[in-house]
Amino acid sequence: MGYDIRKVAVLGAGVMGQGIAAHLANAGIPSVLFDILPRDGGDRRKIAKDGILNAQKSKPAVFYKADDARLVTPANYDDDAGLLAECDLIIEVVVENLNVKKKVYEWVAANRKPGSIVSSNTSGIKLADMAASMSDELRAHFLVTHFFNPVRYMRLLELVAGPDTSAEVLAAVARFGERVLGKGIVYGKDTPNFVANRVGTFGILSVFENMGKFGLSVDEIDTIFGSAMGRPSSAVFRTADLVGLDTLDHVFGNVLNNAHDDEARERFVSPPWLKQMISEGSLGGKTGKGFYLKSKDENGKTVILFRDVTTGEYKPTGKPRFPSLGAAKKKETSGEKVATVIAGDDAAAKCAWAVTAETLIYSANRLPEIADDVVNIDRGMRWGFAWDLGPFETWDAIGVRASVARMEADGLTVTPWVKAMLDAGRESFYGRDADGVKTYWDPATASAKPVPGSDGWLFLSEVKLKRGALKTNDSASLLDLGDGVLGLQFHSKMNALDEGIITLYNEAMDELDAGRWEALVVGNQGGTAFSAGANLFVVAMMALNEQWDELSRMISGLQMTVQRALYSRRPIVTAPWGLTLGGGLEVAMQASACQAAGELYCGLVEVGVGVIPAGGGCKEMLGRYLGDIPEGTAYDPNPFVQAAFKNIALAHVATSAEEARAIGYLRPSDRVTMDPDALIQDAKNLAIGLVTAGYKPRRPRRFKLPGPSGRAAIELFLYQMHKGGYATGHDVTVGKKLAYIMTGGDIPSGHVVDEQHILDLEREAFLSLCGDPNTQARIQHMLETGKPLRN
Repeated sequence: MGYDIRKVAVLGAGVMGQGIAAHLANAGIPSVLFDILPRDGGDRRKIAKDGILNAQKSKPAVFYKADDARLVTPANYDDDAGLLAECDLIIEVVVENLNVKKKVYEWVAANRKPGSIVSSNTSGIKLADMAASMSDELRAHFLVTHFFNPVRYMRLLELVAGPDTSAEVLAAVARFGERVLGKGIVYGKDTPNFVANRVGTFGILSVFENMGKFGLSVDEIDTIFGSAMGRPSSAVFRTADLVGLDTLDHVFGNVLNNAHDDEARERFVSPPWLKQMISEGSLGGKTGKGFYLKSKDENGKTVILFRDVTTGEYKPTGKPRFPSLGAAKKKETSGEKVATVIAGDDAAAKCAWAVTAETLIYSANRLPEIADDVVNIDRGMRWGFAWDLGPFETWDAIGVRASVARMEADGLTVTPWVKAMLDAGRESFYGRDADGVKTYWDPATASAKPVPGSDGWLFLSEVKLKRGALKTNDSASLLDLGDGVLGLQFHSKMNALDEGIITLYNEAMDELDAGRWEALVVGNQGGTAFSAGANLFVVAMMALNEQWDELSRMISGLQMTVQRALYSRRPIVTAPWGLTLGGGLEVAMQASACQAAGELYCGLVEVGVGVIPAGGGCKEMLGRYLGDIPEGTAYDPNPFVQAAFKNIALAHVATSAEEARAIGYLRPSDRVTMDPDALIQDAKNLAIGLVTAGYKPRRPRRFKLPGPSGRAAIELFLYQMHKGGYATGHDVTVGKKLAYIMTGGDIPSGHVVDEQHILDLEREAFLSLCGDPNTQARIQHMLETGKPLRN
């Protein structure tokens, strides 16, 4: 039986239910959000409606666009049971109480359509207990779908099938979770806390136990177990505050009470100081006080305090420094950073080693209890806890044989299968076979197996490893993506645009024009940015040294490159993701098509450093607002020009691909990929599709612009912003330059101009502003501090 999931029911309008419904909406999937009747009468769907409103107000946003909430229908169990039969997937997200869940499943059984899939988002109740009283047909369609909070931002989706769960049902939900929702699928087993929480909470307990041994405070621990150890900035105690200390205690207790064969079970007990915090109501972010407390100093300035767990007092956070962490900052990769920290001799290094050693052994001991292989555990920790490297990837990075010897010298008992792997001559958990295929060590068969992956994934690192780079420089590489598609990969710092990237982009287009390739994909992977914009250091040096001719040639080069890409005879598809700012967005916008990641943070933000977009950004925004108006239509260009101006002048940053589409950074025809690992493959598929369909470039556009009369209205807006204290004097200067470009310069009202006219105005304004001392001060401040200057 085929399963086509088009509509979903979410049972429970709490925080998790809200997040799941919102993310379904992000993917364009309508849902029905059910909850109980309010106890005080009134609106019978109030609880579900309030849940949707809370989701719309959530920070960070859980919806890609606030109006996507229209895809979520509020409902109650009593009046709207008939809506359940319209749903192909039913996700239960009610309170973690087995009796309550069983009552919900009785209601589901009475109202669902046959063949619909039912799942639980439980994090602690056994699937077997929930399914015990279900019919055979329902058990075949039942499984656990454990989302992580916040659902939009945490990639992990753990799937747990029961002995009666249909293989087709499991495959359908995995496919839906990965391709439609963009989730990373980890297959767990029906064990306490499943995969990521089982390993992650042990790691937290190990920190709790070891911090006292090495005399470390809360803020010191979070400094140690942050970026230096390849962990997120929330580290340990900030993460605990986000999760909630009562929730953490409950998760500990779930292992203590139910994982009877876990050798570390007795350690899953909250320390007395954590119990004290829970009893006094200091539960973290939801109560405003936990391991951290936001307060005011004597001058009324907001300060962050951390809790001394021995005294219960709150103290000002500092900037803890340790030699081992300082040494790690000089390393490039996460693996090198971790290896450097644990090799140190200070308290941070000793604590980091103690926690790491215990956590690695604990992870190895969990196979095959919680998962079948090291891959699922590593992915669980990367996707669910935002670790750069999973436990076994970390173990490889620090050297398995050497670290095992160190563990045993410390009196630790290393998992037998790990030592057996070493005895078999395998030095790492991951490796390559003779054909270059990535493998992992499978302890069950004592052999290497190919690392499983999705058919929709394409990794540029794998392409480089197998085929090498066709051409490369310090900033970019040309790659053969297969099927006649060429790839341009950026790899400068933050993928900032520079001469190396522009040179190779033009060489790639030379290859297309020569007919040696059918299409080009522009994209990259890893880090945090598709491109953070132009290389400000180069711009600053040219401006400070008054190298105006060189700067002009650089801007002209960028403009000609992206114009060439936009009107290429063969399709060019850009694949932006993450931070895509300034010049990076100009590159992404000016191509045949764009295949964007759902998590896209993009904007033309040049005004923040006192300049304007000069790589075609102004021109392209005019094109997005004016370019598709049919010829011969009588219209006033002012509203369109003003809207485009405001997006640039206010440095409006879209926080999702769909918001970018609403602003105009993406075209209505541009595509969105939810799964980040599928982005390059989807972009390649789009490029091939354009070729197959007989791609023809669009014709250059012309714009009817208002000239000085339209500029006057914009300058009035700037005057009001300045008078209201929302814009500085230099903001107004920059704004007037931008207004001059967007209205076409000194042309008659309603005059039609071509794209080159706007590009010339961009370049002239950019050069003029680069000579302004206020702009130079802003650029210098940004380079030194990473923060904008208000002058």
